Amino acid sequence: MAGVVEPEGRRRVRPVGLAIGVLTTIVLVFVVRRLATDVPHVLAGTVPDDDLAEKYVAHPWLAYGHIVPGVVYLLGAPFQLSHRFRSRHYVLHRRVGRVLLGCALLSGVLSVVLGVVFAWGRGAETSATAVFGTWFVVCLVLAFRAIRGGRVAHHRRWMVRAFAVGLGVASIRLWVGVFTGIQLGLLGMDGDTMPLRATFGVAFWLGLSMHVLFAEWWLRRTPDLDG
Repeated sequence: MAGVVEPEGRRRVRPVGLAIGVLTTIVLVFVVRRLATDVPHVLAGTVPDDDLAEKYVAHPWLAYGHIVPGVVYLLGAPFQLSHRFRSRHYVLHRRVGRVLLGCALLSGVLSVVLGVVFAWGRGAETSATAVFGTWFVVCLVLAFRAIRGGRVAHHRRWMVRAFAVGLGVASIRLWVGVFTGIQLGLLGMDGDTMPLRATFGVAFWLGLSMHVLFAEWWLRRTPDLDG
């Protein structure tokens, strides 16, 4: 209808929702590729050709103890953050929230272990994983404390911060793709589809820091989130 102006908050949700969908799809594609590469080697007891995949195959319980709960969290969190879902299914929101919180905490803690003990990208990956993995867990703990204390608005904001970091895994993959394309196109590293170890760690810093900064920017511009 002419003359009807859509509320500013709803206009912002649409591009953000689209971005979340795209980034979540990237994560799912990565997980499927990871499974297709790792499972045959795990079942056969063989070692893959590249040493990055070797990390996952050598420590499958640790690797997939991080990946599987993380995927469950990323798939469920958008519904938890949706005002429509909360308002229509509040009891379910609370029950699912407990499950997703446990998945997120497990995935976050194991991500730090993987990044510190089995870092393929060396010091840059280790430092990024330690910093942002710890921030992810802190956000979840503060969100839990806030809701236990009845501070709903604070709870939602901490959950947005946590989800932004968790979704940063997708942006890491995008940066890895960028760096791999650069080395293939400019450095002439024919046949090598793996990024340089140094750039792999940089991709972690770029992808995760972008998400943390965007979350803070979005929260400052979205006061109606508290509704």
